[in-house]
Amino acid sequence: MQTTAVPPKGLGPMAKREMRLAYGMLLPTFLIVLGIVLVPLLANFWISFKPVQLGDLRPPTLMVNETLRGKLKKPGDTARLEYRLRNSSQDTKVTSARFTDTLPAGLEVTKLDPRCTLDGRHISCELGALAPRFRERLRLPVTATEVYITEPVNPRASKPAVESEAENILTNLTFTLENFANIFSGAEFWHVLKVTIYYTVFGTIGALVLGLFAAQLLNTAFPGRGILRGLFLFPYVAPVIAVAFTWVVLLDPFTGTLNSILQQMGVIDEPVNFFGQRAVEFRFLGITWEFPLALSTVIAFEAWRYFPLSFLFILARMQSLSTDVHEAAEIDGATPLQQFWYISLPQLVGILAVLFLLRFIWTFNKFDDIFLLTGGAAGTRTLTVDVYEQAFGISNLGAGAAVAVVVFAVLLMFSLLFFKFSPKDEG
Repeated sequence: MQTTAVPPKGLGPMAKREMRLAYGMLLPTFLIVLGIVLVPLLANFWISFKPVQLGDLRPPTLMVNETLRGKLKKPGDTARLEYRLRNSSQDTKVTSARFTDTLPAGLEVTKLDPRCTLDGRHISCELGALAPRFRERLRLPVTATEVYITEPVNPRASKPAVESEAENILTNLTFTLENFANIFSGAEFWHVLKVTIYYTVFGTIGALVLGLFAAQLLNTAFPGRGILRGLFLFPYVAPVIAVAFTWVVLLDPFTGTLNSILQQMGVIDEPVNFFGQRAVEFRFLGITWEFPLALSTVIAFEAWRYFPLSFLFILARMQSLSTDVHEAAEIDGATPLQQFWYISLPQLVGILAVLFLLRFIWTFNKFDDIFLLTGGAAGTRTLTVDVYEQAFGISNLGAGAAVAVVVFAVLLMFSLLFFKFSPKDEG
């Protein structure tokens, strides 16, 4: 009976060896990327559950400052060797505190502190536990000999070696929800969150709309199109400090060009502080409402600065579309607007969705633009600015890390919902 050959299932020995080799070569790169991404993220989560202040970055320790009190001009003169001792922490005690020092040659200690021992020129002092805010002066009477008078040496030439132990709030296993409780219990946080969402949504939409308009404008050939494309990239490639300063100067209420033009045209009677005025009142049909002026100006800057990225992606997608359908629609009498709405736009949905996701995440995390334009004042404070203010403005690193965790959670939730419900490209 003849049997047919059956191909082997799975990977052979050679393929398995090649796979292990490939994984081994990729492992260093994988570990580096994992460390760069995960270590800061885990550290931020760790700090968010601890009441860490900026001063807690340096663990409590014994501080020793050595001084020689008195003048030694001839043998037999006496002075006082003084060690100023201090616990560097205001809240945490230090245990097993001790220090050692080497005395200058020719200085003899006449009376030794009970906590200290002397072995030749080497002095060692055991201080034990030091309470928070501990301060003390340890004084040792000394006498000068001929050796010291002949070759005097400053006692500070030998720096005391300090040893101590203390609980480090950053590394202990004590955790608390105090940072999150303080954040969510304050009305300011919810206002900042609302401002952040408002700024992110409208800044993202503005950048996409301007990018779509620019791509549609430059999708057709005309003289000078290459130069115009290069000019459109200027806001994105220019240094943020330069363009932010330019906007601040142009919109300055006293010397700004825009205010001067609007006043000469009779549009406004008084200068408008675009970056310093929280809101302006508008009355329409008997209804008065406040327009967030400073925030809207920052959003306009955001849309103007980052629309070139959307413009490049959208233009590349447009130029990859087939023109046959547009030509057939034009023959059938479709207007340019109808061609764009029913033919081009459905094929751009995919790239627009990706751009919306990227720009939403980047805008939500944006810090430098707002900080340079307004510093977070006049109703423009976002969560990222709040992270900076909490961590470095009031030195509360734990609260700053907690706000950063909230930013991460919001973006993670948005990304999951976006991937679940986002439209797909029809092209």
